[in-house]
Amino acid sequence: MAHTDHHTLRRVLRREIAGTIGVLTDDHDFRAMRRYRSFTFDDHTTYLRHLETVLRTRAAQGSHTTLALFDPEDYAAYCADTGLDPDAPASRSRFTAHLAATGPTVPYDGRPLTDLLPQLVDEAVRQATWEYATTLLTRLGPCPTCGEDIGRAAFTRASELLVRILDTAPPGERHLVCTVSGPPDTLVSVLHGDQDGNGATRLDEAEALEFTSVLALGLATRSPGGLVIRTSAAGTPDRVYGWRLRGGTLEPLTASEVFDAYCTDVETGDLIPPESGVDYDAPPDLGDDGTAAAHRH
Repeated sequence: MAHTDHHTLRRVLRREIAGTIGVLTDDHDFRAMRRYRSFTFDDHTTYLRHLETVLRTRAAQGSHTTLALFDPEDYAAYCADTGLDPDAPASRSRFTAHLAATGPTVPYDGRPLTDLLPQLVDEAVRQATWEYATTLLTRLGPCPTCGEDIGRAAFTRASELLVRILDTAPPGERHLVCTVSGPPDTLVSVLHGDQDGNGATRLDEAEALEFTSVLALGLATRSPGGLVIRTSAAGTPDRVYGWRLRGGTLEPLTASEVFDAYCTDVETGDLIPPESGVDYDAPPDLGDDGTAAAHRH
């Protein structure tokens, strides 16, 4: 009886343990891990099929599991920094625990991995973009004239602009895209928002932080780029409008400029037929301060 009670209690405790599984999302990363003898899988498809079985079993037992993006290069660097043997399952477990605290993750919610893995990759890209933009903003340092922190001022200005853009947008779901061009990389950030019953816009906090950081970088560095918003509501055509980033400010695009941007293939320059049920418009007025620079004298 005592043995049964102990067994039952331990099973209950196992259900209380939240777990994290590091996932090799593509075949390239999978092949990189095959150089370790302790990694015994031969085929990426088979690996994902067994992983999905494990996830379903844990879910059926009442256990919560989080998926983390397992990057072989980051893993090798982690083992080198910590002195761990990379060809050991225990080292992979240690790295996965590290990912759970520092890296991008998504909860397993019963959906197929074909749905969850793109979401995990998107989360990783969003985190990397935010970290990169934040690093560049920090490196800008203080203004040599007035001593104001240029990056912080730009982030504050970008936050104000985002609020103003959302406040002046038509009711419905909002889809925003901000692009900042310039050496060494072009950054693209996407932000989704919808409205609750009281008309307030609901945003994902991580998405909003990344979006604001990318916009701030464009403002602070006076890099070329653009910001486009698409709004959707039942019973009305979608509405698309936007601004160009120029000289550290937002300049409204005309309706024809928005139409040309949406109806031209960016790679070939060929015309693309316009979508039905979509209006391409000039943006609403953001107010007297809507296009002011983030840092000025």
